[in-house]
Amino acid sequence: MSYLIRSVRAEEWPAVRELRLLALRDPVAHLAFLETYEQGLARPDTFWQERTAGAAEGSDRAQQIVAEGPDGELVGTLTVLIEEAGTKDWAGFPVEQRQGHVVGVFVRPEYRGIGLTEVLFDAGLEWAWSRGLERVRLIVHEDNGRARTFYGRAGFVPSGVVVPLGGDSGGRELEYVLERT
Repeated sequence: MSYLIRSVRAEEWPAVRELRLLALRDPVAHLAFLETYEQGLARPDTFWQERTAGAAEGSDRAQQIVAEGPDGELVGTLTVLIEEAGTKDWAGFPVEQRQGHVVGVFVRPEYRGIGLTEVLFDAGLEWAWSRGLERVRLIVHEDNGRARTFYGRAGFVPSGVVVPLGGDSGGRELEYVLERT
């Protein structure tokens, strides 16, 4: 089978919504995503339209990379956000340098283990490097072993930055980084 790895198009917001809702039902979604299935399901169409357009082909601030299967179905995704130096990130930490931030990594379970995550990351990193970024980071829950193992294989290393999670969980998110070589 062949897969097309490309940037999402703004008009594909219904497929983006479907893929995200599937991701939010994954058994490790509580470790991987900062929203629940119920929250995602409750969002209006305008949210999905704006979210998709903001990271679609041609955007300079973010890029959602998708894997399209032979039948046209979106089977995997990741998004690279550009964070500007001097701003604060999602957790309130200062951003010290202009960098990429990988979020929303997901491949449909039936397509895992065939290399799609690797090629999604390759495309996302290529997009980041083409924007002049010298560093890309991601945040991963300390208990998400599957993701941490993959990120290590992809060249990301722990930076030492730890984001404590609020609430009763007591869990932590760990920053992993990849410097451009």
